[in-house]
Amino acid sequence: MPAEDTNTRAWQIYGQRQMARAYTPPVPDRLSWTPWERIGPGAEVLGDVAGRRVLDIGSGAGHHAVHLAQAHGARVTGIELSPTQHERAVSAHANVGGVEFVQADATEYLAGVEPFDAAYAIGTLSFIDPHRSLPALRDGLHPGAPLVLSLLHTDLDGRGPSTKVAPREQMILLRDDPPLPTQMWVLAPQLWGDLLTEYGFRVEAIDLFPHPDESASVIQQLIRAQRLPDRPARVSSRA
Repeated sequence: MPAEDTNTRAWQIYGQRQMARAYTPPVPDRLSWTPWERIGPGAEVLGDVAGRRVLDIGSGAGHHAVHLAQAHGARVTGIELSPTQHERAVSAHANVGGVEFVQADATEYLAGVEPFDAAYAIGTLSFIDPHRSLPALRDGLHPGAPLVLSLLHTDLDGRGPSTKVAPREQMILLRDDPPLPTQMWVLAPQLWGDLLTEYGFRVEAIDLFPHPDESASVIQQLIRAQRLPDRPARVSSRA
């Protein structure tokens, strides 16, 4: 099964399990880029988003999008491929002002909409082939728009990032249920930086955030980039 099809199936099942539990994550009082509270920066890395169109890539249950709309005045579109994850967001937050939830493939969606003023992904972009996602994001953002990505760097088993652009198996863990196998692009920071540069972004910072428990091996990376201006068209000097 292709890697992204494996991921689509896994997140569909994940959403079903969470709906069966009737679990809705609370809207946070602060945007967190890691699974651990108060580790790393907050929404300020996106700049001033008040009144601006912001894309939440892989928005899941929608709680991050709602926080940005309510606490920072952003106009947020949450894009989510999984129908069950999308259903969770809509059922909990359909009436929240400043937020819309769209069930679609992010790369296909970006091809048909007006460019956004900012975009972010919290733990989600690793499930999409970067050779597909990054050019779509470049075309889907205004020049100068920030792109902020939270990505896995080192997993629970201590496996660090790959140095080639290829997916590998990683498990989604959910209490009391069997783990769900996925295929993730867990890439070294330099490799992410090279890919972003290749596809028209300037990398501004890459930070690593270890688990607050020193005995745990998990490390998250946070990448802050900016969509570069379009290059001016060449004018021929020939008559």
